[in-house]
Amino acid sequence: MDGDASGVEGDNCDWNTEDELEIDNFSLSSSSSLTPPNEEVVAGSGEASSSAGSSNSKLFDKFIGMGFSDKMVAKAIQETGEENMDSILNTLLTYSALESSPQEQQHIDSDHCSLECDGNFLDDFSDIDRSDNEEITNPVFDEENKLLSLVNMGYTRDEASIAIERCGLNSSLAELTDFISAAQMSKVADAHLPLEVKPRPNHSFNEHKKRKQLDYEMWKRKKQVGLNRRLLHDDDETIRLPNPMIGFGVPNESESTIHRTLPEAAIGPPYFYYENVALAPKGVWTTISRFLYDVEPEFVDSKYFCAAARKRGYVHNLPIQNRFPLLPLPPHTIHEALPLTRKWWPSWDERIKLNCLQTCIGSARLTDRIRKALEDYDDEPPLRIKKYVLDECRKWNLVWVGRNKVAPLEPDEVEMLLGFPRNHTRGGGISRTDRYKSLGNSFQVDTVAYHLSVLKDMFPGGINMLSLFSGIGGAEVALHRLGIPLKNVVSVEISEVNRNIVRSWWEQTNQKGNLVDLADVQQLNGDRLEQLMATFGGFDLVVGGSPCNNLAGSNRHHRDGLEGKESALFYDYFRILDLVKCIMTKNQ
Repeated sequence: MDGDASGVEGDNCDWNTEDELEIDNFSLSSSSSLTPPNEEVVAGSGEASSSAGSSNSKLFDKFIGMGFSDKMVAKAIQETGEENMDSILNTLLTYSALESSPQEQQHIDSDHCSLECDGNFLDDFSDIDRSDNEEITNPVFDEENKLLSLVNMGYTRDEASIAIERCGLNSSLAELTDFISAAQMSKVADAHLPLEVKPRPNHSFNEHKKRKQLDYEMWKRKKQVGLNRRLLHDDDETIRLPNPMIGFGVPNESESTIHRTLPEAAIGPPYFYYENVALAPKGVWTTISRFLYDVEPEFVDSKYFCAAARKRGYVHNLPIQNRFPLLPLPPHTIHEALPLTRKWWPSWDERIKLNCLQTCIGSARLTDRIRKALEDYDDEPPLRIKKYVLDECRKWNLVWVGRNKVAPLEPDEVEMLLGFPRNHTRGGGISRTDRYKSLGNSFQVDTVAYHLSVLKDMFPGGINMLSLFSGIGGAEVALHRLGIPLKNVVSVEISEVNRNIVRSWWEQTNQKGNLVDLADVQQLNGDRLEQLMATFGGFDLVVGGSPCNNLAGSNRHHRDGLEGKESALFYDYFRILDLVKCIMTKNQ
């Protein structure tokens, strides 16, 4: 690990989060299968420790209130330190499972997460996925174990029982917590339904002068209207995720021709393209769709485009006929993408695809423990060792690099899997930590390019694009690889690291157009937009993927949906898009 990976900046807010907190927490109660035998019980991503003294009395009381014993809480805080609540909770759940289990005690790794990882690392396991051709080797919890895990997470026994009954015994903990949280939200709605709900925002274009004077607080009131609608209509209008997750079609998949009719208000100019995590809390995509002119979302898993899963929803008004993929086609399996791993890959590891690429990686300490767990066996290891190793390999996307040796993906390998050019995030003072974080939050370029490919014939002379929450320029790279000239790009991104990456790519690829980079979407008002659009002649495409920090399926501490501090920035995407439409209509 690099020496500069010893911590994270004080401001831990991921403004450009793409994968952070999607449907996190890789089954916290499964520690018996995730950890090697004969190890001491230690949990957490860091190595700092502190005693449970007066300075953490509130934290101590919080876990006591969740039903854990004084002794158990004190031990957990002493083991993990008080900085990371997820690590403490993980440790407490492990202790509870061990106390109630008659089986041989198996314990959790003390350093699963690299110091290259954000403090809240358990929130990063989003698209844990398995190939249809792959044997499921994770243990399936029986009802009592799942019930115990949910109770230890703070839910009542009745809530846990109903969730298991409704969702089925084979449901994951993330699905069960989703169900319970949705039920809790429904109760809140019953108690707080407004007497009168304002009508849906009027998108007519003849009110430009009036809208131009509205500030951000006015758009916050629209946000509350969206929440009220969601509470009223969730039960019968929730958008369902498709299975398989192939949207309106993916390359090389047999499919019937799909036709869709866009609502009149959604028809461009400009074209727009909005992305966020597919596995959001109940009602989120319904709200997003309503604000974005009632356009039906397209849900796609990038495992149909590359060798790694990435479940995303896209709302756009682009044509869906005559799409084409980027060439050359990217590798579609682990061994195609990483051929040197084939020599060391054991037959009992039947993974074909990687899980969702994260913002953090497994630590050297973890990979060393896996090596030690395997080196005592000349032939195939016993089932419990295989389960432990495979669980960790899936969880951290570890690959085989030698006999009994696994390692995390290197940044350049992540770049390749996501469709970026080699060394896209390297150099210029960018740390290894920032590279993983920026890549983990990005678009999968091949997937996005497939959707944007219809623009090539429409804009042969080049395109003007407004890129909101640009990240490391996934949309810009996709258009460039499609051969669509970038005439003028206004890129809005809060992270200076990411802005530097996009600027460096722009210069290294000898772009002939103009790049304007701005820092904050909330500062992009009507006057600034009119100035930019007068200079460039309007925008042909408005792209964005707002933060998903508050959309996590198991993020119980800040799971506020689109009303959360970071994820509420979706309303800025809508605000800016609507202003662009108004200005362009006025200027026609």
